[in-house]
Amino acid sequence: MSINVTALLKQYGEQKAVDGISFSLQKGEIVGFLGPNGAGKSTTMKIITGYLPPTGGSASVCGFDVAKAPLEVRRRVGYLPEANPLYPDMYIREFLEFAAGMHGLGKGASARIDEMILRTGLTPERHKKIGMLSKGYKQRVGLAQALLHDPEVLILDEPTSGLDPNQLADIRRLIRELGENKTVMLSTHIMQEVEALCSRAIIINKGHIIADGAISSLRQGASGFIQVAFAEETAPADLEALPGVQKVTPAEGNAWRLYTADPETVRKNLLQFALINNRNILSLQSNSLSLEDVFRELTN
Repeated sequence: MSINVTALLKQYGEQKAVDGISFSLQKGEIVGFLGPNGAGKSTTMKIITGYLPPTGGSASVCGFDVAKAPLEVRRRVGYLPEANPLYPDMYIREFLEFAAGMHGLGKGASARIDEMILRTGLTPERHKKIGMLSKGYKQRVGLAQALLHDPEVLILDEPTSGLDPNQLADIRRLIRELGENKTVMLSTHIMQEVEALCSRAIIINKGHIIADGAISSLRQGASGFIQVAFAEETAPADLEALPGVQKVTPAEGNAWRLYTADPETVRKNLLQFALINNRNILSLQSNSLSLEDVFRELTN
């Protein structure tokens, strides 16, 4: 496996930023690593990339322990941190040449830099100093340096921050292409981004992993709701008593929202309820939760 994290712990005094988490990522996966601010996302990513030592547990990349073989890990990881540290007085190509030298790319560096400038959409700005670039183009420079040494694993912390819609589409396309033969771990607060790019999501909250699975499974496992409207007055207690209903809240008119993890069962029970109690159903509508709804439900 490309990334393996086992009982990982990071503690600052009495505070546990990461509290005994475990997960693994395989080659060819694009995985969303999600959580509210302060949940432990960036701390975990920094440990995996070797920027922070763990307090306990272990993390490995392509079989190399981050604590015991940090240089081997860094050779295999491309990292775009949230802060995206760049040298504003350097020209784009100058900065990428500097990064190529740090990676020891040698004679192939110039061609590789040309390729990364092209693939990350930096060509129109390639003659500018980094300090003259917009935030979106600075993100592209950071992504170009993360890809420069052709790493097996990509750790991207808020990679599309500051991009306009056109830039966003280009970078999403690039990340999808990279995910075909690399492992991509992606952190973002934009849930639509995760749904567009990732097949799996790991959700962390207060240092603990609270969900890990395919996005479709996470959405199916969370509580959606059915909205039903009756022609006659109906007591919410009668609806709460139906098997499969978790809670009932009022909607407009004579409508009610019935929250459930099993909408199909609740639909059948509603129809039976209406038949037995001589109720006329005016409307019946199922609503599945989005990933953003699931995220809010889990982290609240």
